[in-house]
Amino acid sequence: MDKLSVMQAFRRIVERGSFARAAEDLGVSPALLSREVKLLEESLGSTLLTRTTRAMSLTDAGRLYYEEAQGILDAVAGIENRIREGAGAVRGHLKVNASSSFGQTVIAPFLPAFLDRYPDLSLTLSMDDRVVDMVEGGFDVSIRIRSAMPDSALVARKIGTVRQRIFAAPGYIDRNGAPATPTDVPNHRIIGFLLADHLSSWVLHGPHGTETVEIDPKVRVGNSLVLRDLLIAGHGIGTLPDFVSAAPEASGALVQILPDWELPAPEIFAVTASRLGMDARVTVFLKHLRAALAG
Repeated sequence: MDKLSVMQAFRRIVERGSFARAAEDLGVSPALLSREVKLLEESLGSTLLTRTTRAMSLTDAGRLYYEEAQGILDAVAGIENRIREGAGAVRGHLKVNASSSFGQTVIAPFLPAFLDRYPDLSLTLSMDDRVVDMVEGGFDVSIRIRSAMPDSALVARKIGTVRQRIFAAPGYIDRNGAPATPTDVPNHRIIGFLLADHLSSWVLHGPHGTETVEIDPKVRVGNSLVLRDLLIAGHGIGTLPDFVSAAPEASGALVQILPDWELPAPEIFAVTASRLGMDARVTVFLKHLRAALAG
């Protein structure tokens, strides 16, 4: 029995909460994992997992084995990663999660060069506008845009800052005019970002301090790219992050409203599970991402 392989399998079973999901991640059959765990339990003379048709839980011995196996596997992975980094080798499978708008506008453009640079690396890019469970999803790194990250077992590294400003299309301004002050904003047709913390009010920072504007968006969407397209089509005014607004603003398709005012700037975080740390795959990916953010 390959103890390291069994440890890896056992850890994945515990973290995924299912033999079937763990087997899918590892590319083996659930039956094989079940046999390996049974052999492991027999070799230890102790039950590690209790299973019913609906649930699975760790015994005290299983919890001890899981915690100790984590340390051993992380130490082995750390040694291997240091050797690979020293040899300049980056290989294996990298699983990344990001929001749809960030994935399409920031990550997707540099992927061809990134994959050319590391031909031994395979990649899964999952784009979801809602926060996902990293461990449950088996992600190596998740890119999240937040004003702050809550305390958790995850490790969040700040890699950038986002500016959020107000935009409208020239056609909309021609028909309706533009707000001259923040207090004029509620008189306009507003398109809101459904997942934002500023859906019902905008806290605007400007030359005269901070003003809070209560708003009631007539249209609410859960994707920044859809919001951008509605603004370009002249359906109202709304806020966009700079990585979405840069191109249409440069082309003249969108014009900044109240240019001396903007919303609080959230941070871009690269989030990893503490047990994974920063391995060579994540390190090179974030290097390319930082370069893309720097322009």
